[in-house]
Amino acid sequence: MTELLTRPALALHLNPVAMGVAHRHLVTKALAEFAHERLLAPVADGQGFRVTLGTVVYRFRARRLALEHWAIDESSVARTVDGEPAELDALALVLELQPLLQIPDDLLAVYLEELSSTLAGAAYKAHHGGPSAAELLHADLPTIERAMTEGHPSFVANNGRIGFGVDEHAAYAPEAGAAIRPLWLAARTASSHLALGTGLDEDAFYLDELGAATLDRFEQLLRDLGEDPADYRYLPVHPWQWEHRVAVTFAPDVARRDLVPLGVADDDYVAQQSIRTLFNTTRPDRHYVKVALAIQNMGFLRGLSPAYMRATPAINDWVFDLVSEDPTLAACGFQVLRERVSVGYTGDVYHRTPAPSAHRKMLAALWRESPAPLVGPTEQLATMAALLHRDADGGAFVTACVRASGLDPQDWVRRYLRAYLRPLVHCLLVHEVAFMPHGENLILVLDGHAVSRVFLKDIGEEVVVLGERPLPDSVARVRQVVDDEERALAVFTDVFDGVFRHLAAILDTDGVLPEAAFWALVRECVDEHAADHPDLDTGVDLRAPRFAHSCLNRLQLRNTLQMVDLTDQSSSLIYAGTLRNPIA
Repeated sequence: MTELLTRPALALHLNPVAMGVAHRHLVTKALAEFAHERLLAPVADGQGFRVTLGTVVYRFRARRLALEHWAIDESSVARTVDGEPAELDALALVLELQPLLQIPDDLLAVYLEELSSTLAGAAYKAHHGGPSAAELLHADLPTIERAMTEGHPSFVANNGRIGFGVDEHAAYAPEAGAAIRPLWLAARTASSHLALGTGLDEDAFYLDELGAATLDRFEQLLRDLGEDPADYRYLPVHPWQWEHRVAVTFAPDVARRDLVPLGVADDDYVAQQSIRTLFNTTRPDRHYVKVALAIQNMGFLRGLSPAYMRATPAINDWVFDLVSEDPTLAACGFQVLRERVSVGYTGDVYHRTPAPSAHRKMLAALWRESPAPLVGPTEQLATMAALLHRDADGGAFVTACVRASGLDPQDWVRRYLRAYLRPLVHCLLVHEVAFMPHGENLILVLDGHAVSRVFLKDIGEEVVVLGERPLPDSVARVRQVVDDEERALAVFTDVFDGVFRHLAAILDTDGVLPEAAFWALVRECVDEHAADHPDLDTGVDLRAPRFAHSCLNRLQLRNTLQMVDLTDQSSSLIYAGTLRNPIA
């Protein structure tokens, strides 16, 4: 009986207090982001704002900032039903809003399940706590990654993770911070593929990543089974993926020894915010490992396609060369972390069906460069998502950084914009190249608690060439030609609306920097780039009066199983009118 009472699966974080914290935060976020996307229209009532949904009324205090951002005072949010006070309930809010949200009936339960899982993750964080913003000032990268409490600043259902059980959440979720050791498979060479970046050799790469002792052990295991190690290459698999997918969905492949489980290696890893990307804590100089993880999370099944990743190292090498050879980007310290090697298994029956399916994305992995060897002794690494992070007491990491740096807030922000915004503007206007530069895809290099430079990651799945510039055949798949107004959205939507809207609100709310001053610095950064490139001929106008209001939650509400078609993201977008450009 004692053992039963102490089992982690009893989910001690699922209690009224922790769940109350989670509901309040998610209701506040839903009201703010749905109002931002014009799905609902709060009405000023003299004491603040109210949203009336039949017999249910929400009241709160808020400030309306640039880009129609709603900075809602979380503590002020109150709900009444038939005039009587009622508990905040994020799931009830979605049902109350359903006439406005119009989630397809067959997907409503799926969206509610993703919200329930998001609430569970938030309750886990609230129950177990985490370091304060001040403590994060001196933390290492894995600690900062683990401390993040917000899956995405704009998406309401942002931590679905459908497929994880309670014990698996405690073992594999980033906030748990538990050590993970991938399971290694030997994949028959004739039934798999491996792509290498420039200058790499397969045998030398495996030796660097696994070490001679581990490789010897793996080879001996294969010989003990009567197999020739020369007929195989090695593929890391997430422990969850082995348990739930490989040993079941690919059982015949394992039985005929096209896939041979070899056990774990000696290095410990921890999950990053992207959940299927693992950082090596035993040897931080070794590569990140990104693995397929067939759970449903934030509008996608998180698999990896062997076919899609075949070109990933070549695409990364092309981007790396473009970035490293550009003096403007070099002056900003802008660097990319290359995805250097990809491996995929294609010998299964699912690769022989007439139509493609998610089953073809179950067995693949890639290795990405680690930033750890690329920083000096005084420098600290932090995910850029940390700039939008508040701790349990409301303390903001960015506020702590600005104050600890001793810099004038305008100088602090100016340094950050030079490291982050200027390179993105340059890539778009000069090279017709855009990335997906949200907080989780950038790693900040802090020196004296101020941003000195950034590393961009997740290149292969996110980079896009928006014009007709010449491309090698191996990179051609990243081209998506759009008009100048849509090109500008690479900055307007992904940077201004996706990052700066939230950052400006934190700095303004905390009394660090008024939002007007923040946007003036953004304008200064864009104008300085234009002044430094007077001969630049582009139709992209980043000072246009307005731009199309591209809405992320509307994408997820339309289809929570697959928000966008990754092969044609442009046609998947949903707009809700236009927004006034704060630097116009």
